[in-house]
Amino acid sequence: MQVPVITLDNGTAGEIELPEALFAAQPRADIMARVVHWQLAKRRAGTHKVKGMGEVSGTTKKPYRQKGTGNARQGSLRAPQFRTGGVVHGPVVRDHGYSLNKKVRRLGLISALSQKAKDGKLVVIDTATAGEAKTAALAKQLKVLGWTSALVVDAQVDEGFGRGIRNLPHMHVLPTIGANVYDILNHDVLALTRAGVAALTERLA
Repeated sequence: MQVPVITLDNGTAGEIELPEALFAAQPRADIMARVVHWQLAKRRAGTHKVKGMGEVSGTTKKPYRQKGTGNARQGSLRAPQFRTGGVVHGPVVRDHGYSLNKKVRRLGLISALSQKAKDGKLVVIDTATAGEAKTAALAKQLKVLGWTSALVVDAQVDEGFGRGIRNLPHMHVLPTIGANVYDILNHDVLALTRAGVAALTERLA
């Protein structure tokens, strides 16, 4: 599939052939949802923690005798029914991540790329480099392009471009190895450089 190539100054820079197997596949919403859920589960810190009955401070002595007091029988002041007692089945430190087949992850990324191409939100730019690492100058260029939310994917992120774009809201740049389903779907426009297309094709081959 032939796609026009533009520059950051909104000029033309020829055309590029995108492999249909990666950019014109039938998008699978169910697969993309699975991959996004897997990504978000993996990034959870899992550092939530409460104290159980065996961890709260307090005596282990039986508060009063079993029978004859007229009160309900109690065995410990650390029990959850008391204000200073432990929590039952509370959260503990754990890893929320789980494994997902590599073929499913690959299909999810192909589906995300194809979805952007289908929606007309896939743009190929010649290069993603900044003459001067100034956010204001880059903001003017992106305004001319009409981008309000964009993810730029390049084979290697240019240091000046990365420094200039990082203060712009809803604008992000990633190397090809870091391209993922969640970030692609979380931005309105997906902008790939020529080098990024080549590296992405090699990655998904």
